[in-house]
Amino acid sequence: MGTGGGENGVPLFETKEARFRGAYKVFDSTVFVGICLIWVYRLTHIPGSAEDQPAAGRWAWIGMFMAELCFSLYWIVTQSVRLNLVSHHPFKQALSLSRYEEKLPGVDIFVCTADPKLEPPTLVISTVLSAMAYNYPPEKLSIYLSDDGGSELTFYALLEAATFYKHWVPFCRKFMVEPRSPAAYFAHHSNFQDITFSREWLAIKKLYEEMKNRINSVVEIGKIPKEVRDHHKGFLEWNSKVTKQDHQSIVQIIIDGRDKTVVDIDGGRLPTLVYMVREKRPQWPHHFKAGAENALIRVSSEISNAPLILNLDCDMYANDSDTIREAACFFMDERKGHEIAFVQFPQNFDNITKNDIYGCSCSVINKFELAGLGGYGAALYCGTGCFHRRESLCGKVYYKDYRGESETDQAKKNADRTSDELEEASKVLANCSYEKDTQWGEKMGLIYGCPVEDIVTGLAIQCRGWKSLYYNPDRKAFLGIAPTTLDIVLVQYKRWCEGMFQIFFSKYCPFIYGHGKIKLGAQMGYCVYLLWAPISLPTLYYVIVPPLCLLRGISLFPEVTSLWFLPFAYVFLARNACSIAEALSCGDTLEAWWNSQRIWVIRRTTSYFFALIDTISRQLGLSETTFVITDKVVTEDVSRRYEQEVIEFGSSSIMSTIVATLAMLNLFTLCGGITEIVMELDQFKALDRLILQVILDVLLVMVNIPVYKALFIRHDKGRIPSSLTFKSIVLASLACSMPFIFNVI
Repeated sequence: MGTGGGENGVPLFETKEARFRGAYKVFDSTVFVGICLIWVYRLTHIPGSAEDQPAAGRWAWIGMFMAELCFSLYWIVTQSVRLNLVSHHPFKQALSLSRYEEKLPGVDIFVCTADPKLEPPTLVISTVLSAMAYNYPPEKLSIYLSDDGGSELTFYALLEAATFYKHWVPFCRKFMVEPRSPAAYFAHHSNFQDITFSREWLAIKKLYEEMKNRINSVVEIGKIPKEVRDHHKGFLEWNSKVTKQDHQSIVQIIIDGRDKTVVDIDGGRLPTLVYMVREKRPQWPHHFKAGAENALIRVSSEISNAPLILNLDCDMYANDSDTIREAACFFMDERKGHEIAFVQFPQNFDNITKNDIYGCSCSVINKFELAGLGGYGAALYCGTGCFHRRESLCGKVYYKDYRGESETDQAKKNADRTSDELEEASKVLANCSYEKDTQWGEKMGLIYGCPVEDIVTGLAIQCRGWKSLYYNPDRKAFLGIAPTTLDIVLVQYKRWCEGMFQIFFSKYCPFIYGHGKIKLGAQMGYCVYLLWAPISLPTLYYVIVPPLCLLRGISLFPEVTSLWFLPFAYVFLARNACSIAEALSCGDTLEAWWNSQRIWVIRRTTSYFFALIDTISRQLGLSETTFVITDKVVTEDVSRRYEQEVIEFGSSSIMSTIVATLAMLNLFTLCGGITEIVMELDQFKALDRLILQVILDVLLVMVNIPVYKALFIRHDKGRIPSSLTFKSIVLASLACSMPFIFNVI
């Protein structure tokens, strides 16, 4: 156990190693021995030309060895994080006991949105309100909303939120409300025994509903009423020439936290609230979210310049009002705090169903993989829910004797500057041309040129000598909205997977860029995610070739009566037993684990595969990087099926076509393979040779049961379209004819 040290030796956090690390290492060793035996079997039992098998059997065998070699090497990479599990525990009470209250650092909170249609303003402001309501000195809080869509509708919603905040925060503090997102709070709390509390609850809920209705009405008509427009000077920024992709920079300080006369209904101070739109012009690259974040860094440095920065997605609301205090413990610790560049919290979601049909909770990843990377001091920067030390994010290199720079007193610097003056000075920093001939996007701020700018930025920070921590608190710090359709899940993973594989092929490859700068275990840990795309190839091979060989009676595994059967059986059972144990330890149900296996197969055979193709195309100069915004709007029909845990297909996309075709292929080959075994003269010997392929095909068919229902049984809008059903049957039938073609050859 490691412990930090605070004022007068009082620790502000401690680090603990995971229990049973020794036992897990022993278990890992036995699995590795089993894997090595499988390699030996594959190399010593390659079918020769004299074997009574078609030539296809020999090539299929060699392909199996290559696929299993890829799986094995990838498994070894994943163990780099599982063997180094640690957890960090902050002592937020010590902040008060050690009289740290006056030393609490300022925090700038960045919330980004890009499209009022895909990311409704009411959703955005609930996140903003939750951030404004942290249990933290309001004069040390500044909240910045970056609206990359440049929508006056979002600006109007933020004005409404600023007014509602003056009622909401006193209510939260008076009754210790959690969570402090009004949308989330009112959705989960309704029945109360206390009459006084019930009366105030109804009053504040009425104010919230009135505000929400006003915002929704304006969004519905798509125009700001004249009486509202005349009420705030900020609306003068919008005219007929302003479009989503072509507009000037806009900075509006809606609440000036320096003004002590601007208070809530209880007379409490208010945090600073800023609305920002960076300039966009068709002839200038805007670098997607990374460009917006870098503009926020510069604008905030002019207005508040807080030493800590928190990134939040617009749908990821604050779920614990003490999160900033917990994060501050890591940065303020006098023994280790000066080394820390950022503290990453896990991404969690408040709409996950009991059995998590799309595997979006990532509970095992959060508890084991990300924690293991954090054990090397190289936690992943995942974009949202991350606290940054501003100077490390701006390119500062860590050196051995560094003990933190004195905080610039921005308050004194801006004491004589009006809000209008700060706004005008900040607009220049958000202009398109500001970054020209500078280090922004390369050595300063978030790095450009990659769809997952957060991952590569975190790696670059760590390679400058900084450390990063991963903190997974008991109470989830942030909660967002998980996708509710399979199509959105697959598109989202394709974007992530493509971006991470691009990193592996770039100068930022951890084994090259991180060589000698971060630990080997951390380099391998990064590759757990950077190699998602290529792992699709062995997965596709395993899903397609063994079933096709079963159909023709070609054996690819040892007989059950052979001793070589044991390593295959042990590795399969051990790895799945470990996977189940990990899932159950995270609070998942057994059905949730099974659902995660299904989505694991679907993602690898669709999202990961297309990410691989697109990355190779990009490397060859045949395509360019694009950025897809995930739709946060859900219809009642889709929402109802999601709550019932019914998978939403409902599209004829190429990914849905592959899912349906592979499902039909596995069904056809299983039926055909069993028929071939039954027709054999020596059925026991045939089953002995092919039993592992039969089991593999049975598992694949069981995984695809929801797909078969969507193909043939369901009649709702979320089923697989009839045209795609016909197409998948035809394609699967053609694939099943391949063994006969090989036999003729």
